[in-house]
Amino acid sequence: TGQWADLPLETMCQKAKAFGYDGLELCCWGDHFDVDRAAVDLDYCKQHWGILAKHGLTAFSISNHLVGQAVCDLIDDRHKLILPADVWGDGDPESVRRRAAEKMILTAKACRNLFDCKPGSDPGDGSAAIVNGFTGSSIWHSLYAFPPTDQSFWQKGFDDFATRWTPILDAFDKLNVNFALEVHPTEIAFDIAS
Repeated sequence: TGQWADLPLETMCQKAKAFGYDGLELCCWGDHFDVDRAAVDLDYCKQHWGILAKHGLTAFSISNHLVGQAVCDLIDDRHKLILPADVWGDGDPESVRRRAAEKMILTAKACRNLFDCKPGSDPGDGSAAIVNGFTGSSIWHSLYAFPPTDQSFWQKGFDDFATRWTPILDAFDKLNVNFALEVHPTEIAFDIAS
């Protein structure tokens, strides 16, 4: 629902059903899904299932593309426009990346809570939940390799990715939440078609 986060969730649900959708990927911005609240408030999660059910919809996943992007990106003022205030903070690039990583770990907990509250589900059944998102990249800006770069330059970027994302992915794994990278330009992985 990220492209329509300017619409209230209720309106988005009405439109999605009218478009013929069975379910949604709830974005973690606008009023569609609040990570901080869902991580601690099961009633909030249950209310979301109620809204979806009222419109004959389900949720397949949540998405936190905007915060995930900031985990590895070279942070600049453009990020202030897409990040929650608590992640942007003072705008110090390394602090923004650290807070983004913390928020992604919290996103796993919020997602687990949401899917454990799904009507008819058994929280102990081990079903995986899914967070879709971006990872950002410290080396994407250099893809057009001029001035020339060598393999060690690229390796530093992949090492940076591993350092920053391993704790996040470990936290996801402990909660049985899958992170689904949207392969896309500006990410650590991308495809030629996009």
